[in-house]
Parts: sequence; C-alpha cells; structure tokens
Amino acid sequence: MDAQSIGEVWDRVTGTQPAPPGWLALATGAAALILVTVRPVWRISRNAVTIAHEGGHGLAARLTGRRLAGIRLHSDTSGLTLSYGHPTGPGMVLTAAAGYTTPALLGLGCAALLAAGRLTLLLWLAIALLLALLVRIRNAFGLFSVLLTGAAFFLVSWFGSTELQAGFAYLAGWFLLLGAVRPVLELQHQRRRGQAQDSDADQLARLTGVPGLAWITLFLVVALVCLAIGASWLLRPL
Repeated sequence: MDAQSIGEVWDRVTGTQPAPPGWLALATGAAALILVTVRPVWRISRNAVTIAHEGGHGLAARLTGRRLAGIRLHSDTSGLTLSYGHPTGPGMVLTAAAGYTTPALLGLGCAALLAAGRLTLLLWLAIALLLALLVRIRNAFGLFSVLLTGAAFFLVSWFGSTELQAGFAYLAGWFLLLGAVRPVLELQHQRRRGQAQDSDADQLARLTGVPGLAWITLFLVVALVCLAIGASWLLRPL
C-alpha cells in the first residue's frame, strides 16, 4: 500500500459521512430492543455486552496501574477478568466498578460519534478496541467471540455500503445503550434470590463499606442517563 492509498484510507476513516434517513434510527432502535428484551435472542446477544463489560474491567485495571493477567469469556455469557495489585484501594474499586458502567459509556460514545457524522471512525475504533482486547483473552470461546465480533465490524466497514455501515453502527450504539440496562436489573434479581454473592456490587460493598444495593443503583443510574442522552443524539435527525 503506497502513501496515496494510506492517505485515502485515513481520509475515509477520519472524514464525516452524511446523516442517514431518520427512519433508520428508529428501525435500528427497535431491532436493538428486540435483541435485548426477547429472552432467546438475549442469551446470544448478551455475549457482546459481556465483551464490553470485561473489557471495561481490563481497561480500568491497566489505567489504575494494576497488572492485567487475562480475560475469559464463557458461553453462558459470564466472564472473568484477573488482575494483580493492591487488593484494596482506589485502583481496585475503579476496576470493579468499571464492568457494569462500560457498556453504557461505550454506547454513549457511539451515539456522540454518530451524531457528529463520524460513522467510519466509530467502526474502526471498535475494531482497534477489540484487537487490544483480543491479546488479553485466555480461553477459546473468548477468542472466538472477540474474533467474530471484530470480523463483523471489519467486513461491514471495509466492504459494506454506506447504508449498511450506517445501519450496523446505529444498531451497535442502540444495543450498547439498551443492553447496559438489563444486566444490572438481572444482577439485582439474582441478589434478591441469594445468588451472585461475589458479584461486582458485592465486591465493591466489601471494598468500600457502601451497600451493594447502592452500587446497583449507581450502575442503573449511569445506564439510564447514558440511554437518555444517547437516544436524544441518535434521534436528532428526526
């Protein structure tokens, strides 16, 4: 690839794209709602939320100076991020709190980029984040999940039409925003039944002395605020 070709790719990635038709934001929002609310579909689509969740743990661990040992993603949509460092303190608290907040924040970031017309940049940033996560995955199912997700983003961004790219990007943004809410509600449901005793909220309760329910509330508030703001940006063309 010569310098001119590299320049063309760079311009393509960093340039702006025209706003898609208004109906697309509504249609992709409805599709994302189905992916999140229909139980058989959610059992599969939830894997994408787990990727964002565990990636959030991993990124927070690195940013706070902890040593990231690896990430595992399981077929039951659970995951595990293992890091080493001080067992208490701000770094551990931020690492534990990052999981349930990351999908919503990523969805908000997607909405911001789409509102600014940076559709291609969004797709390539997603590919870069997935590649960074890939080198930290330590099990076969996790590798398969991240590779499959990354391949979908690459194929759409490189070979897809403008309409397909817009639909895929809007669907991804809506899915992260909506998909960030349901796991928080599911977690509290499990806790009420005496399950998930070692959840992120319960770990945070032990680390900080703040009740687990307060952390659940914080996760839910973050998810709902990001959903409200992100939806207003995604629906702006209407």
